[in-house]
Amino acid sequence: MGTSSDVPGLRRGLQVLGVLARRAGPVPAAVVARELGLPRSTIYHLLSELQAAGYVAHLPAERKYGLGIAAFELGSAYLRHDPLERVAAPLLRGLVDTVGLTAHLGVLHGNESLYLIEQRPPRPQTLVTDVGVRLPAHLTATGRAMLAHLTRPHVRALFPSPAAFPMRTQRGPRSLAPLRQLLRAEGARGWSVEDGFVTPGFATVAAAVFDHGGRPIAAVGVTTRHHCPDETVVCGRDWPELAAQVRTTADALTAALDGRRRVPG
Repeated sequence: MGTSSDVPGLRRGLQVLGVLARRAGPVPAAVVARELGLPRSTIYHLLSELQAAGYVAHLPAERKYGLGIAAFELGSAYLRHDPLERVAAPLLRGLVDTVGLTAHLGVLHGNESLYLIEQRPPRPQTLVTDVGVRLPAHLTATGRAMLAHLTRPHVRALFPSPAAFPMRTQRGPRSLAPLRQLLRAEGARGWSVEDGFVTPGFATVAAAVFDHGGRPIAAVGVTTRHHCPDETVVCGRDWPELAAQVRTTADALTAALDGRRRVPG
């Protein structure tokens, strides 16, 4: 079988993605050109094609390029298969045995949380989450635990308009500004809390799981029954003891995947 003329271009495109993946943040095209030893004109052409396909994001104000949503979802898709689920299942089982509550593992799928695993205690509570269920990521604790560690442009791309903020109850962020405020607070705290945002009478605590580059690839969550005294107002409880158990499991999964936790800067 002959060699296609498209193969060198494909190889170079993959090399560009490799450079961007190894960097902590977006970089100028000149940096990519220098690292690969290619002319800038070639690099700009490759970046333009990758941007059109969603694998590269261009930040015009900074004149820099970073990985796009398609690249993020491709990496997440790999880990959604056997490796992630096989490693995570026994860790979640141990978490359930410790706290006596339902635990689940979620990943980002666009701007939604997709639940891959759910482990329940002997007498589980009725929940809206289940394997294969998708929920708006801005409302779920697992979704925001991951969103809190994405770049601002990435979050903006996932939530570009008011239509990206569907509501299930009267609680939760309804636009980008309050979502960013919530993500900053939860990222600094180290875990996310959803209190009646998805289903009244239930709250979830979640912490992110990271890959080798410190990027969020999944989140571990635990759900418990909870009613605020005034159901019209979120009472602000954050469950630090439960969060400690959830974070321990999330950190164990990060370590098992040869990842590293990202420290908010």
